[in-house]
Amino acid sequence: MEFFRIHRTIPFMRHALVLNIISILTFVLAVFFLATRGLHLSVEFTGGTVMQVSYPQAADLGAVRGTIDKLGWNDVQVQNFGTSRDVMIRLPPQKGLSYTQQSTQVIQALCTRASGHYAVNPHNSEKMACLGADNTTELLQLKSNEFVGPQVGNELTSNGLKALAMVAVGIMIYLAFRFEWKFALSTVLANLHDVIIILGFFAFFRWEFSLSVLAAVLAVLGYSVNESVVIFDRIRENFRRYRKMDTVETINNAITATISRTIITHGSTQLVVLSMFFFGGPTLHYFALALTIGICFGIYSSCFVAAAIAMWLGVRREDLVKKSPKREGDPDDPNIGAVV
Repeated sequence: MEFFRIHRTIPFMRHALVLNIISILTFVLAVFFLATRGLHLSVEFTGGTVMQVSYPQAADLGAVRGTIDKLGWNDVQVQNFGTSRDVMIRLPPQKGLSYTQQSTQVIQALCTRASGHYAVNPHNSEKMACLGADNTTELLQLKSNEFVGPQVGNELTSNGLKALAMVAVGIMIYLAFRFEWKFALSTVLANLHDVIIILGFFAFFRWEFSLSVLAAVLAVLGYSVNESVVIFDRIRENFRRYRKMDTVETINNAITATISRTIITHGSTQLVVLSMFFFGGPTLHYFALALTIGICFGIYSSCFVAAAIAMWLGVRREDLVKKSPKREGDPDDPNIGAVV
């Protein structure tokens, strides 16, 4: 499906050197910010208090989040858990406060907002609840309260890095078998370029890096690979179809021919991601933000970084098109028409 077709080949590779110099500078800056500022890790990585609060009716997440924000704590995560009545609250560790003291302050603040008072749950002496003026109506209940230690955070960090490494290795193996090792290497370098730049944005702006953002980074890896495979597939097809084209012309033609598909695919995906960004609330905010950055840089890296690296590595027609035995009447046979 195509909305339009460009009949004139755009010389993308003419600007490959300048654009890749910009990419290298951006990559170096991202590494610098990661090394100096580091990532602003969420509770899943650093440890903290995780509490589950239950309401008798559907909970207003915005009101819960606003009440906790008034306590002066940053990076608090509030989301539904299981049902619309159950709320999971993740609190980063605070100096001078134990996790029990933190949860107590949160319940007291939520209870005050609900015009109730904090008391022992009449149905379970081990749990605290917010009761109404009649001392019988439960306005909310603290169902669970636990501390997630930094050991869990270290384990999650280690597993996340292992997942990234396995994805990179899998991509190289897949592309090496499907195309050629030069394409495999160029794609992995381009994907590494995308991932580091996403992480650099989060380090520079001190955005919270959570498990959902890690999931977005992994999704961007697959998304960028898909775009690179489409372009590389067209390059291989062009090598077979246009024998008089050199490598640069072949790559330019392949990128130009896939522009319509790129706009349709990435445009429709970006619309969904933007809807999550604007209407998904704080829970999906950084997830959608990471995807937005990744999609934009994924298009750029597939067209200019991966293709340019493959060109500089010396990819040739012979790397992708196997020579077939000479057949009688083959126009490429130098002996055709010879008389013995």
